Amino acid sequence: MVVRTWNIFHGNTVPPGRHRYVEEMVRLVTHDRPDFVCLQEVPPWALEPIGRWSGMQVYGEVAARATIGPLPSTPDLGRRITDLNPGLLRSGFEGQANALLVSPERKILARHVMALNPLSFRLRKGRRLGLSAVSQLAWGKERRQCIAVRLDGGLVVACLHATKARNPRVPDAEIVRAARWTARLAGDAPCILAGDFNVDAARSVVIEHLDGFTRAGPGIDHVVARGASTGPYDRWTPERRRLGELALSDHAPVQVEVT
Repeated sequence: MVVRTWNIFHGNTVPPGRHRYVEEMVRLVTHDRPDFVCLQEVPPWALEPIGRWSGMQVYGEVAARATIGPLPSTPDLGRRITDLNPGLLRSGFEGQANALLVSPERKILARHVMALNPLSFRLRKGRRLGLSAVSQLAWGKERRQCIAVRLDGGLVVACLHATKARNPRVPDAEIVRAARWTARLAGDAPCILAGDFNVDAARSVVIEHLDGFTRAGPGIDHVVARGASTGPYDRWTPERRRLGELALSDHAPVQVEVT
């Protein structure tokens, strides 16, 4: 099975500009029909057309909803505001989502979502980790989540987008939470956890020690599996995600073969 993960940076490029390339990114990462693709930092308005662009089954969930300051907004209004200068505004008005793309040949039996940083979890973990009140508040600034699908045969595939924080113990706590949740969903069946972990193995104290999961690779975008084997990481070179003079996203897609 070919599994890819890509934080698509709201469709922005490097360097950022005044145009987004969400459709181009989706078509690029799915053009050769991988088995699974996990996407993070997806504009919520894009969840519906992703299926058309990719030819794959799509399970998406909004993690941060559209707002104008403290007031609720709509994805359409958020999109129109963001399109004025997407490289600057990013998710400030339209929010963001995660999407899990599944080959049309596979049957999805169930869909699941779990919040990674609910208040009760932050308070409990924050006290245990000795985090300051400021750090605990910052941890809850943006809702993070893990989404998963259970497939015919029992395989569970989960997509994670962990919190970005100076203290690596913050994303570490969410990674452990996501790994345990994914393993419980799978039971005795294999499972795959992929996404933007927002911490690399050099700073993390948990990535290399997730119970029963394979070792992670370099960088902060990972694909790990339990009850299955993973091949070497294929981190796309800048040339593979280039559009003219621009690099699509500030992350590179990561591809791993799982057997």
